[in-house]
Amino acid sequence: MSIEHDPRPVVVVGAGPVGLSAALALRAAGMTVTILEAEPENRVRPGSRAIYVHGSTLQLLERMSPGLGRRLALRGLVWPTRRTLWRGRQVFSRTHANRPPSELPHFTSLPQTAVEALLLDACREAEVEIVWAAAVTDLEPRVDGVRITAGSRRWIADSVVGADGARSAVRRAIGVEMEGSRSANSYVIVDVAEDATAPLPVERVFHYEHPAVGGRNVLLVPFAGGWRADLQCNPDDDPERFASAEGAREWVANTLGAKYGERVTWVSTYQFLQVVARRFVDTHRRVLLVGEAAHLFAPFGARGMNSGIADADAAATAIAAALDTPELATSAVDAYEAERHAAAEWNRAAAGEALDHLRAQTLWRRTKRHGAALAAPWWPPAGEWLDTAPYGPGGGPPAAGTKY
Repeated sequence: MSIEHDPRPVVVVGAGPVGLSAALALRAAGMTVTILEAEPENRVRPGSRAIYVHGSTLQLLERMSPGLGRRLALRGLVWPTRRTLWRGRQVFSRTHANRPPSELPHFTSLPQTAVEALLLDACREAEVEIVWAAAVTDLEPRVDGVRITAGSRRWIADSVVGADGARSAVRRAIGVEMEGSRSANSYVIVDVAEDATAPLPVERVFHYEHPAVGGRNVLLVPFAGGWRADLQCNPDDDPERFASAEGAREWVANTLGAKYGERVTWVSTYQFLQVVARRFVDTHRRVLLVGEAAHLFAPFGARGMNSGIADADAAATAIAAALDTPELATSAVDAYEAERHAAAEWNRAAAGEALDHLRAQTLWRRTKRHGAALAAPWWPPAGEWLDTAPYGPGGGPPAAGTKY
């Protein structure tokens, strides 16, 4: 095994959108960064995955790498109209005016693979060192730094950012457990290619109890180049019935239109985890967990990748303070953990509220939803609530007040 003799100030483990964002934030703070990625450079990432980038995330990326937020916005799609239907009857519709081209939009919608490609280009422009096919097999935090074994090489770093996803080797190495729950219902998520010759209207549509799929909830969201279709299975459903080639073709054709049944490009089945790491840092305050290495949420409200990029930015700020002023290292890293752990708990609760609303397991929730659907034609706030409730509370986690 070869030993990397030159210590790195910071090593980021993982080259997904959160790891790449962490590297950009660290470079913006003037630090040299090395990314270790387990997969090869020519990896193929199936499916669109996270398709929704919040406006606050675009602003963060713009700050990390000037022009990056705007490039993402240009590549993505902003749907101006949102509609909600109850058992096939429309209960809400609103179309928003376009923002001036000089402003970043409130969001943009594009495949995660496209987001990663733009982030990777920005990292290369920023001269971030990326080592591919370097799976971390051992990691040892010490008082004076971190020893990392990846592939056939050993690395030494002052600090490590663990951005290596839900099965994080970094999290396991520092002995941190995830705590939380798993959704009882399964969800079938499908990518559908748009028909460029006769596209559908650019609008997000949510169906409560869609009559064409046996009264199951369905979400239809456009993104650049296609559609995301989400089907909420009943607790006693066999999800494979809807995830099979024939099953997906049938329910997609019944919800998006007959021709779209033949345009399915990717199908996946999930039971969503609602878990948060017990700690976000190791006992020596040398390793900071970010993104799915630290938390996993149900996707309602698009809190996963977006909160992960916020983690990455906050981790870079803490590491920069720790390396620049060693006497502040402990308080800077502790402040990071307090802020982002609180944010993760907030996001988990918000996603959980959306999940409870969608499952409607109690008589009270079912009655409230049905009552709102009956009231919506003459009381607009009822329709507004039905439209927003599937995504959880608006806004974001409370701003951190910790100083160091």
